[in-house]
Amino acid sequence: MSITTVTTTAEEREAILGAVREFAEAELTPFAAERDEKHIFPRESLHRAGELGLGGIYVREEFGGTGLGRVDTVAIFEELAKGDTAVAAYISIHNMVAWMIDTYGTEEQRAQWVPPLTAMEAFGGYCLTEPGAGSDAANIATSAARDGDDYLLTGVKQFISGAGEAGVYVVMARTGSASSGAKGISAFLVPGDAEGLSFGAPEKKMGWHAQPTRQVIFDGVRVPASARLGGEGEGFAIAMSALNGGRLNIAACSIGGAQWALDRAVQYVHERVAFGEPLAEKQSILFTIADMRTDLQAARLMMRDGAQAVDDKAPDATMRCAMAKRFATDAAFDVANRALQLHGGYGYLQDYGIERVVRDLRVHQILEGTNEIMRLIVGREILRPAGSASLQRSGENPMRSAS
Repeated sequence: MSITTVTTTAEEREAILGAVREFAEAELTPFAAERDEKHIFPRESLHRAGELGLGGIYVREEFGGTGLGRVDTVAIFEELAKGDTAVAAYISIHNMVAWMIDTYGTEEQRAQWVPPLTAMEAFGGYCLTEPGAGSDAANIATSAARDGDDYLLTGVKQFISGAGEAGVYVVMARTGSASSGAKGISAFLVPGDAEGLSFGAPEKKMGWHAQPTRQVIFDGVRVPASARLGGEGEGFAIAMSALNGGRLNIAACSIGGAQWALDRAVQYVHERVAFGEPLAEKQSILFTIADMRTDLQAARLMMRDGAQAVDDKAPDATMRCAMAKRFATDAAFDVANRALQLHGGYGYLQDYGIERVVRDLRVHQILEGTNEIMRLIVGREILRPAGSASLQRSGENPMRSAS
């Protein structure tokens, strides 16, 4: 299904980013440390994000979305991540759920779920990864057995962001035989209050404390056939279609978080005096800051290139998005880590916020397909025979390891 996106002028884009920046400065930045320390999921702030139009950024306008393209979207997520990387990453996952339903849902499904999702009156959850199926996403075992006009879902999903908070989950389950691979997977919409649905204990994580991560357990959850998203056996294709956007968003979140850390480091080296002069006067510090800024700009340009490729429906969009995700998440983590180093012992303290960003950014190198998988995608695309179809096989193109 083709969705027409809204084209913005430079003035419109700046107005949008200005509003997002104001939201991040008012709702995210001041409370980021407390959310991280106390593991607070910011429901009220997310509701206000929905009022601003951030619950359906690339959803069609018919049901409350803003219909923006991916170039505008990555700029929005970069600004959000400057306020709180973990919250920005959850908003990305929520938007993916809204987009999937808007893109592949029936008119009834869209009317039921898209308006509350775009308003962020209801939150979205995405269930693909399992205890035994992370990068090998086509090997999921959660089953959806047909029972008359219904399906019975049984299985466990792992590392699910927003678990226990979501109003609806997009769930990938096997409708085919155990050996059917990607062709035997279908997608379902499961309400958050469905009978037989339960959740594991909150995971104790290195970062991303502002969003809950838990198992989602399906114990014979009954859903009507009308809750299937797309046709039977189309679930894996639906899951794969969201990869490019998800990778771009997580690249944007990485860059935004790292930019915040760099800004704090620049401020600190001006203020900190060592051996009789500010750190900013030392050549080694100047070189470090220059490299950090250069690496972030390179990552930003690569991310924008991938976003433009998606907007243009370029044939090599998957490769360009994979390159952007790998480079940006690696570079951003390195920049944040160097910002911590520039702060010396203070960087290790929670009061300065740098260590929180370092912890939050580390998982970005794992989720949305690990960076090792990104290298496989890029390498295979480069080496594929001329004229052959672009490589997009299940073994090389896993879904989310942490979402």
